Amino acid sequence: MKLIDLHCDALLRLWENPGRDYENSEEVETSLARLKEGGVSVQLFAVFVEPELPSDYKFQAAMEQIDLFYTRVLASPGMVHIKQWSDIKNLKPDETGAVLTLEGADAFGNDLMKLRTFYRLGVKSIGLTWNNANLCADGVGEPRNGGLTEFGFEVVRLNNQHGVWTDVSHLAEPGFWDVINTADLPVATHSNSKTLCGHRRNLTDDQAQALFKKGGMLGVVFNPPFIGDGKEESEITDLIRHIDHFCSLGGKRNLAFGSDFDGIAWYVKELEHAGKYQNLINELLKHYSEEDVRGFASGNVLRFAAG
Repeated sequence: MKLIDLHCDALLRLWENPGRDYENSEEVETSLARLKEGGVSVQLFAVFVEPELPSDYKFQAAMEQIDLFYTRVLASPGMVHIKQWSDIKNLKPDETGAVLTLEGADAFGNDLMKLRTFYRLGVKSIGLTWNNANLCADGVGEPRNGGLTEFGFEVVRLNNQHGVWTDVSHLAEPGFWDVINTADLPVATHSNSKTLCGHRRNLTDDQAQALFKKGGMLGVVFNPPFIGDGKEESEITDLIRHIDHFCSLGGKRNLAFGSDFDGIAWYVKELEHAGKYQNLINELLKHYSEEDVRGFASGNVLRFAAG
């Protein structure tokens, strides 16, 4: 079964060690070989700049990762740049779509010219923060726990104008509600249920239901501390409990996968890299109809992307 994955950090993995081979490296969990092995037809690639980098270097670091996206990822055989969501329907059976995203507004600071540059380069989803605060909003790790700034609201409105998703996965809760009230295309690319696992990165039932009511997407994340209350080990069935819970809240047509491969330190057993994706699909088919599982795998995202 073909899949769409809403979040990985392969670009950061390549940027940290440019000598890594994107096509076949065992150090890259979303290498081309593993995407093909796991049946991933479209992978979203996040640009993430470490918060400790000097502010005047963050845009450069982001551009270096985007350069790797163009020169290493897109140069791989059969990899196709998804510049518009409609491009997905034109993929051939042996092709893999690659989408560029941005995790945190630190990369453009308060410079809208830089933000427009990211749009022009093909960024199709923007998370306003990582865990820390920036000029747009507070992340989940900021004690102040504030919402969007005026500049943050401006960025969301620009995302709306450009048909770009606004990602809430790392936002402090007040910022989440600001996005829900402002964004045309809200998503949580990699988050789980706070009811089942109280990690700060997860969403409350009220947040999840508001996202579903708005028509947004939620990608369940494969990071064990976000699955089982800080545990470093999880089973696929533990992850499916989060899918079950979100479905009980009315989100069956809003769910997707956001693995966070290449950005996590612990793994779900038998789901350690993209090549093992079908293990999740096979387990889901024991609990859900094939139509439902195809929705989780790609159908829900395709419908959302089509508007």
